[in-house]
Amino acid sequence: MSDSTIRWESDADGVVTLTLDDPSSSANTMNDAYVRSMAETIDRLERERETIRGVVVTSAKKTFFAGGNLGSLVQATPDTKDAVLAQVTLVKGQLRRLETLGVPVAAAINGAALGGGLEIALACHHRVVLDDTRIRLGLPEVTLGLLPGGGGVVRTVRLLGLTTALLELLLQGQQLRPSKAMELGLVHELAADRDELVAKARAWVLAHPDAAQPWDTSGYKVPGGTPSSPSLASTLPAFPANLTKQLKGAPYPAPYAILSAAVESLQVDVDTAFTVEGRYFVDLVAGQISTNMIQALWFDLNAVNGGASRPTGPEKYAASKVGVLGAGMMGAGIAHAFAKVGVEVVLKDVSTEAARKGKAHVEGLVGKQVSRGRMSQETADAFLARITPTGDAADLAGCDVVVEAVFEDQALKHRVLSEAEANAAPDALLASNTSTLPITGLAEGVQRPDDVVGMHFFSPVDKMPLVELIVGERSSDEALARAYDVVRQIGKTPIVVSDSRGFFTSRVFGTFVLEGAALLAEGLAPMSIERAALQAGFPAGPLTLLDEVTLTLPLTINEEAAKAGATQEHPGIAVLRALVDQGRTGKSAGQGFFDWQPEKRVWSGLPEVFPTRNPDDGAAVPFADAQERLLFVMAVETARSVEEQVLRSVEDANIGSIMGIGFPPLYGGVLQYVDQYEGGVAGFVARADELADRYGERFRPPAILLERAVPAGSLRAAVSG
Repeated sequence: MSDSTIRWESDADGVVTLTLDDPSSSANTMNDAYVRSMAETIDRLERERETIRGVVVTSAKKTFFAGGNLGSLVQATPDTKDAVLAQVTLVKGQLRRLETLGVPVAAAINGAALGGGLEIALACHHRVVLDDTRIRLGLPEVTLGLLPGGGGVVRTVRLLGLTTALLELLLQGQQLRPSKAMELGLVHELAADRDELVAKARAWVLAHPDAAQPWDTSGYKVPGGTPSSPSLASTLPAFPANLTKQLKGAPYPAPYAILSAAVESLQVDVDTAFTVEGRYFVDLVAGQISTNMIQALWFDLNAVNGGASRPTGPEKYAASKVGVLGAGMMGAGIAHAFAKVGVEVVLKDVSTEAARKGKAHVEGLVGKQVSRGRMSQETADAFLARITPTGDAADLAGCDVVVEAVFEDQALKHRVLSEAEANAAPDALLASNTSTLPITGLAEGVQRPDDVVGMHFFSPVDKMPLVELIVGERSSDEALARAYDVVRQIGKTPIVVSDSRGFFTSRVFGTFVLEGAALLAEGLAPMSIERAALQAGFPAGPLTLLDEVTLTLPLTINEEAAKAGATQEHPGIAVLRALVDQGRTGKSAGQGFFDWQPEKRVWSGLPEVFPTRNPDDGAAVPFADAQERLLFVMAVETARSVEEQVLRSVEDANIGSIMGIGFPPLYGGVLQYVDQYEGGVAGFVARADELADRYGERFRPPAILLERAVPAGSLRAAVSG
């Protein structure tokens, strides 16, 4: 078995150590080579069982096991369901043979064990994990539109109980640190280092010759009971309702399939339960939603983070000292992001006092980590010591990166960037956090426009994973590469777009929230608009988001666009003007579309300003149209961005839309939404024309869509080609 992905070593005590080590890859996955190797390994274990006292399963890679073969799963279709079911049944059968071998089996988990990796470990009778806070264990399949198909549902509900397994592992795909996994009962022991890890696993198998899985032991009872137990049966009806509430009505099938598989699997024997789990898994993997989510959140995301949009020439770069201009909420968040990874930060504002207020915001974030036990006080003190608040530009001396995060005013940005350029390192990268102002214009305020790029963070910075990098007319490849590397240095995902007003994210986000306002003017009830968005999969409704960003911001952006020559005004703008004229400017003022004190509720006067039409009125907007308008207006505007070469890749568009502006992940991102629409691009174009005829020319598909509709093609191919 020289080409095997599993190394076999036996010792004088009869303990066999199986080391997972795919020679063709840096990580172990459930590919064809693994399946073949595991089959050969199980056959040998069964042949030599009488001479084996125990088995230890470990890994030679940095991770224990990376999980399923997503390259194969993303290609599954309804026509290949039988083949997929046969493959997953084979994989589960091998693990079932391992756990019923008749000798003790322990897992020595030396790195991350997520998805299929944890499922292999769960098929072992005992689990020891390296006590490293960087290691994560979990079953995150739900985040890709799937359920754990290698026995993860069946084993966790029997091991932990239905409620704990669902809430702590399965329904949200939590990734646990080793200590939390042990507290939960998912693993049994922690080890300080690799030698102790294997030694503990080996000692356990020698000390427990009669080991078996709990569910294979006579008299075993599932923690918390089975669905037929009165105590559990009384709580089960609440699960679907709570799940719908948690998902806000969005049509994600995976959580419901997980719930069904978990409940049903506890009503049958364990081997039948594996069959139940397999059938639910295959239904999901052959569906469009899992295909969308795997493509975007695995392949597209890996491409973006892997440097697909980074210039190839410049060497890799890392910032050592960063100047942040502006100590407001955004500037403080940016300072926090750099200090978190060990970078020295100079946080500058108009005065040291103002800068200290920004640092106080960082202190609050760090304090929460300490109070929750996620950071020691010593680490927190060192973290905060890396941030120097100041009102003196001279303190920017030695900064190799400067990020400007002041108010959206070009003259002000010119002044602070010029001042920073004069005081920072002579070749410092000059970045602007602007969300709307063209970078080319901002670069006119400095002596080195080639070193200026846009570095658009999203609020709150400590939670939002995306950064939009904007390339101005003079931005050099060297500056872009440095900006890209700096964003990766702080653990965030960089997308790259070309310069224009609003760039990509702000431009497309604006169409979504303004469409919500337009729906209000057309007579749709405010909460119907919000529900249309939530049930389409958006994380929040457009009216809520308008209140949160303040109604004056889109008006200011609209005014600036008009000054730049824009001739068309979105109908939602008139709605915002009407509210602002009455002093209702949004959440920060306590009143906008909603009254926010003492709790959020629709403003009682809103129906007087924008009357709701009777649903039976033929002129009223159908709920389904409202949902599609919110999705289509973003997709059409994105297609225009592609046509205007603002967007450079499909991957940047999809990841930017999901991570930056809340486009529903279930569609795989804004361009994937076009490709996967019923009838493909042609179907999307036909529906867009219908919406344009009824609701306005903003829905009219641009030429790039028409070109891909006949003959049938994909938008992904159009951009990639």
